[in-house]
Amino acid sequence: MARSERTKSDRPVEARPGEQAPNPVWFKPIMFGFMLIGLIWIIVFYVSGATQLPIPDLGSGNILVGFGIMFVGFLMTTRWR
Repeated sequence: MARSERTKSDRPVEARPGEQAPNPVWFKPIMFGFMLIGLIWIIVFYVSGATQLPIPDLGSGNILVGFGIMFVGFLMTTRWR
């Protein structure tokens, strides 16, 4: 087979300039961790009688804190490759 008859698969694969590298190993556990911690925060708030835990002075604001933590995890999913 002459050099001019080489197929496309014989060429080395080159990275495209616009392609982004895959996420680091720690990304997925942190992302799911934020989602789980937020969920646990809200569950603890409801189970404790909505007055004592996790932060008593926040009262119903604990729901916002829990959803905020979960939201950070959901925002991280937009960067997941």
